[in-house]
Amino acid sequence: MLKYQQIAAEMEKYIEEHELQQGDKLPVLEALMTQFEVSKSTITKSLDLLEKKGVIYQVRGSGIFVRRHKRKGYISLLSNQGFKKDLENFTLTSKVIELDVRKPTEEVAYNLNIELEDDVYYVKRVRFVNGQTLCLEESYFNKSIVTYLNREIVSESIFSYIMEGLGLKIGFSDLFLNAGILNEDEAKCLGLPNGSPKLYGESIFHLTNGQPFDFSKITYNYENSQFFIQANSHFI
Repeated sequence: MLKYQQIAAEMEKYIEEHELQQGDKLPVLEALMTQFEVSKSTITKSLDLLEKKGVIYQVRGSGIFVRRHKRKGYISLLSNQGFKKDLENFTLTSKVIELDVRKPTEEVAYNLNIELEDDVYYVKRVRFVNGQTLCLEESYFNKSIVTYLNREIVSESIFSYIMEGLGLKIGFSDLFLNAGILNEDEAKCLGLPNGSPKLYGESIFHLTNGQPFDFSKITYNYENSQFFIQANSHFI
């Protein structure tokens, strides 16, 4: 984790632990520079990150303020850290259906920017929140980047392992969504009738250097999944 990301995480934790509310004012830029002993540019990057996440808002000439907290149990469609952060007050578990090393399809190779002869880890699992099915995940990890996975790792948080165990820095992600109906396999995995509605997403996650390492296809249980987006508008 880079310094500005670490500071942003500490500030977000402080806001949560002290239950600061919408409109509560935070220390000014200079005070934050002194507190964290970093340059203005580092604090500015931390604040920009928090603003993009919807944690704070900045008013020129007035200061830095807390933005209203998101609703519990809702998943951010703009997050690139997996579900664990949004659902930290819930019990998040996984049932691993399949884990193996294979060659990528043309679709997977294209999205991971690799060759057809390269290896990928394929993970298929069902995620549960408080014992209720949340989604079916099919993920492909570039094995040259994510060099090792086992069933114990994929039954927990893969992203935590990638960041903490492998020391990789996750940068940004691209998300594509569409609505449809469940096929037979999806319905069986999610415990829903065949033909039920679904929200389906494809995500490509990149490291801070721009390398894609994870291409995931996620099918959500429409009865148990809730989402939010916090938008920021900047007018010139």
